[in-house]
Amino acid sequence: MSNLAEAPNDVYERARLSRDARFDGRFFVGVRTTGIYCRPICPANPPRSDNVTFFPTAAAASEAGYRPCLRCRPECAPGSPAWGGTSTTVQRGLRLIAEGALDDGNIETLANRLGVTSRHLRRLFTRHVGASPLTVAHTQRLHFAKRLIDQTDLPMKTICAAAGFGSVRRFNDTFQKTYGKSPRQLRKGRDGPMRGRSRGLLLPYREPFDWVRLLAFFAARATPGVERVADNRYQRTVQVGGARGVIDVTDVGGSLSLEVRGIPTDSLFLVAQRVRGMFDVDAPIDDITRTLRRDEPLRDWLDSHPGLRVPGAWDGWELTVRAILGQQVSVKAATTFAGRLADRYGDAVKPDPGTDTLQRLFPSPARLKRARLETIGIVRSRAQSIRDLARAVLAGNIGFDASQSVDDFCRSLTAVRGIGDWTAEYVAMRALKNPDAFPAADLGLLRAFDHVDGRRLRPRDLEARALAWRPWRAYAALLIWSSDHGAGG
Repeated sequence: MSNLAEAPNDVYERARLSRDARFDGRFFVGVRTTGIYCRPICPANPPRSDNVTFFPTAAAASEAGYRPCLRCRPECAPGSPAWGGTSTTVQRGLRLIAEGALDDGNIETLANRLGVTSRHLRRLFTRHVGASPLTVAHTQRLHFAKRLIDQTDLPMKTICAAAGFGSVRRFNDTFQKTYGKSPRQLRKGRDGPMRGRSRGLLLPYREPFDWVRLLAFFAARATPGVERVADNRYQRTVQVGGARGVIDVTDVGGSLSLEVRGIPTDSLFLVAQRVRGMFDVDAPIDDITRTLRRDEPLRDWLDSHPGLRVPGAWDGWELTVRAILGQQVSVKAATTFAGRLADRYGDAVKPDPGTDTLQRLFPSPARLKRARLETIGIVRSRAQSIRDLARAVLAGNIGFDASQSVDDFCRSLTAVRGIGDWTAEYVAMRALKNPDAFPAADLGLLRAFDHVDGRRLRPRDLEARALAWRPWRAYAALLIWSSDHGAGG
């Protein structure tokens, strides 16, 4: 069962009655007698089967007129991947909505970015998500606000702005209509360990989640002055709008805890969405594992690496520069070059009370388009590739948002001299968060199967073998790199 949205109702029913945590966030239960919708793990006594309706998303339940349950709190369910059971256009649309594309409520602009009519986009969303794009955006923001009410001590006016409501009155009216209570009444009745946190937020994930290995991946590639991995946490400098600050992420068991310092609260939603992508919290790990286990070598490696995630990136431009710096050198050498780059060309950041080592932002394209990068030890060809990349980004020829297809993105990126297919697919894996991106020419991936097939695979041979891994080839690549047989990334 690779797609829960197409699963028969008896599968949903068994998951609901057993409160199977593996299904949490993968579907929602509408209770016709009460008019509320719940997570499949809701602790309340399960209603009769003839009184429930199943929905693939919380937005679909909301569009059908159901209210979120105050007991199981659907806003706290692990997220569902944007690509699960959807068309490519809907995948991209969901990612853009998560990035705030409908904050102004303009569906026509969103449709234009996706290359379809607004009517067709609505039809696709209804078919694959069960709700309109505007309902998806509204539900997303409502749930975000509810989590801030429960998990922080931020003032209601601040939460209103952070969640993208146009006015406090609209904010209050929406909550009264949805929950039957005002935001202040909801906060008064909250419970849990998060009281006293002013700028923190929990990002739930599905078990298993290999935080240790994920953190080790970031640690090996942490740019000095920009990133830091220590004390079981990841920290880095960020710029959102005109504000500069620091994000701090750690694992608290079942969720990642995100702290934001120096960034206005009205940018907290965008920051949270980026961090979700960085740490791949929405990966449908059961689906991925089920598919990859069909290949015997991958099955053995999966047993050794349960809960593997594909590390994302805070910024696609930054990741691409790092990938260029890493061409034909070790990860350690690339990290050294990145640190020199940040120290020489990165803008200064006000010292953070949590660490005195985070002092720079990663340099922007504008700072590097004419920079003499050869002076910090970068060979001329790679220095020129970075300058050419910067100019292409500034000219709008290359972007890193989800409005484009992966094929279009790779074509635009490989148009820059010095950037090949491997780099483009690698960036698509980590920055565009495409689960099926696959650098088939990677030497580590090719060599991983030497002991299996008794011969050195060619890229086309590996591509043929990898057809059985779709649509999770990016996870297969990372799994192989994490094994004793492959190295890369």
